[in-house]
Amino acid sequence: MILFPAIDLKDGECVRLKLGDMDEATVYNTDPAAQASAFEAQGFEWLHVVDLNGAFAGESINGAAVDAILAATNNPVQLGGGIRTLDHIETWLAKGLARVILGTVAVRDPDLVKEACRKFPGRVAVGIDARGGKVAVEGWAEASELDVVELASRFEGAGVAAIIFTDIDRDGVLTGINWESTLSLADSVDIPVIASGGLASMADILRMTMPDAARLEGAISGRALYDGRIDPEKALAVLRDGRGSGA
Repeated sequence: MILFPAIDLKDGECVRLKLGDMDEATVYNTDPAAQASAFEAQGFEWLHVVDLNGAFAGESINGAAVDAILAATNNPVQLGGGIRTLDHIETWLAKGLARVILGTVAVRDPDLVKEACRKFPGRVAVGIDARGGKVAVEGWAEASELDVVELASRFEGAGVAAIIFTDIDRDGVLTGINWESTLSLADSVDIPVIASGGLASMADILRMTMPDAARLEGAISGRALYDGRIDPEKALAVLRDGRGSGA
């Protein structure tokens, strides 16, 4: 079970949003590369990065910050936000990303996602962001009528490395992960699912060790780490030892 610390990039800085609102951004570090190094030093083994400006613009905006992050950490990095073409995908993977996360394009052009999976096996994830059970796109600015499971099912057998499922209504507000929807999605597809949005406390970390959550690849944590609500050493020890699972 992987705990992915999150670095969300806005205007070159490490921020957290509230409910996906770009006007509700809290700056936590003006040096994203230093933050990446800090997470590695704390024992995290992966890094989740989102180019928030890029998600709205449809192209990489915080590329320099991502380059600096890649240079600063030995951990594998997954990146989402504004990656919409095969050229975008190829460019980022060539720079050393472990995998790209495709969100809006997964709705707009699912064939491109499937082509990318064939071309870059194991290095393409799909980001599904939902509000009220319906998929949102364009940096969460636009809603669709597409159901979460319906979208995820389109990529069964395509070679998608993981689905990052975010409940927008919980993102950045520390109300806890939407376990019901997340586990329901994980039950509906064979693709590994990563929980995102709302991870609030050690209670969520302990919930990750329960038997029914074992089918998840992991969960993403942002604000709870930055605010000190989760102690990295304790959280990683719980996940490593499986405490709370009854094992």
